[in-house]
Amino acid sequence: MDNFIHASEEIALFCRMNVNVKKNLPIRSSEMGMLIYLVKTEGEKTPNAVAKFFNVTKAMATNMTTSLLKQEYIVKEQSMIDKRSFSLIPTKKAVELVESAYTEYFKTMTLLQEKMGKEKFAEFIDLLERANEILVEEKKNHE
Repeated sequence: MDNFIHASEEIALFCRMNVNVKKNLPIRSSEMGMLIYLVKTEGEKTPNAVAKFFNVTKAMATNMTTSLLKQEYIVKEQSMIDKRSFSLIPTKKAVELVESAYTEYFKTMTLLQEKMGKEKFAEFIDLLERANEILVEEKKNHE
């Protein structure tokens, strides 16, 4: 049982250290994550794709979309194929924010990769991905 207590304390400390990093952003951290996704990734950029990527509900993705639209960080572009669907397009304002904040936003991950080394960091991320898969699957099984 001592191993579980130690593990819980270490995970909690890691989460606090990463979450409590002060990020001087004009938008919420979750919205910044969405902008980074929209600016830095290829492929489908719809509210559904955002929800799937971040493993959140479509309602949460819609709330972020609405907020970013009001603040003029994104625009909606209607699909030519399916008139009910639309793409989320980052504006120049969004691209500038992402470029200016990107280094600061990922400072913790950069530090970890530098201090752990690329191989150990990759192993760490692989283990986190597997842990998240297990927890997400368990959550879905109990919904």
